[in-house]
Amino acid sequence: MNIDFNKTDGLIPVVIQDEQTLEVLMLGYMNQEAYDKTVKENIVTFFSRSKKSLWTKGETSNNFLHVKSMRIDCDNDTLLIKVKADGPTCHTGSRSCFNTDYNKNFILQLEDIIADRYTNPKEGSYVNKLRAKGLNKIAQKVGEEAVETVIAALAETETDMINESSDLVFHLLVLLREKGLSLDMIAKNLEERHK
Repeated sequence: MNIDFNKTDGLIPVVIQDEQTLEVLMLGYMNQEAYDKTVKENIVTFFSRSKKSLWTKGETSNNFLHVKSMRIDCDNDTLLIKVKADGPTCHTGSRSCFNTDYNKNFILQLEDIIADRYTNPKEGSYVNKLRAKGLNKIAQKVGEEAVETVIAALAETETDMINESSDLVFHLLVLLREKGLSLDMIAKNLEERHK
């Protein structure tokens, strides 16, 4: 990357974003040395403006930020780094330094949790119980939840509708995983259809 550290007196702003949910987690600053260390280790290191030294996020909390991708802006003076966070990003214990109320993209995170259950089965996991019953049972559950969602929409409360819709989305995510598909594929297809 051709980063222009000189334009901003040796420091560039760095936006940290969760690679799965796309939630903005924090803003930090890097100098050339912090950038080089980040690239070398694939763990985000910043330049602390108050301490005037490098600090690797997570060096005291173990909540490291693992680099998944880096993008530079059109002016070559700001970085966007997508990460996988080991835990809360903010020193207050919050997921994000911006104190977001809830993870608006939890469905993307749930897709990862389901994938993890496939890779690392857990005793008593509902996902693993469904998987053991096979594709036909998983598909049947999606159908059942779809019908229950329609019934809730037509004759039940808003809470029932939310609960049944949640069940439908969850079972659809399991079915997608069973078929080797992802929400990313669905999103790309929908984007293409929209054009």
